[in-house]
Amino acid sequence: MGRREEEADVKERLELAVQILLEGISPALLPRAGANIGYALPGARVPGDVAAIMGGIVERGGKVLPPDATAFGADAGVARVILTAMRTDPEIRSAVVIRFSPKILGVAGDLLLETCGFDRAKEPPGVSNMDWGVASCCRDGVPDAVFDRGAQGLEGLVRILGEEPVAVAKKTLQISSGLEG
Repeated sequence: MGRREEEADVKERLELAVQILLEGISPALLPRAGANIGYALPGARVPGDVAAIMGGIVERGGKVLPPDATAFGADAGVARVILTAMRTDPEIRSAVVIRFSPKILGVAGDLLLETCGFDRAKEPPGVSNMDWGVASCCRDGVPDAVFDRGAQGLEGLVRILGEEPVAVAKKTLQISSGLEG
């Protein structure tokens, strides 16, 4: 498969995952800046190799709003999460970034998802928490979820990881359902 075909496949699968998320994601999972999902090309090395939602999935007035289009290089944060995970396991090419709460973490545990957390306050100067924090949790393999509780002025986030976006979207909806149950 050539690059154009791979890009088309990545975008098609990502857009299907976005539709799955829109069918059932709880507004309680959406960070202030919006949730995002990304999917990398095989062998991705730079953020431009990762497709994501432009503008994220946001909530207004209690309703989840559909996002703008998907594009390669659309979200550097979710791209860094995926690229960092891929350094440990090249098959882990997708991630969803959602809000952190103790309840969300509890539901993830109830679902038997492997989780790992890091403390943003311990982040070394001059590095991104997306790189340092995710890498610190992926030393012995990539967990299902990497979380942080936030820090001064920074919202806590959970990064749900997996091989492809539909599976990641379904894990996210299981968490969403667990919050309501």
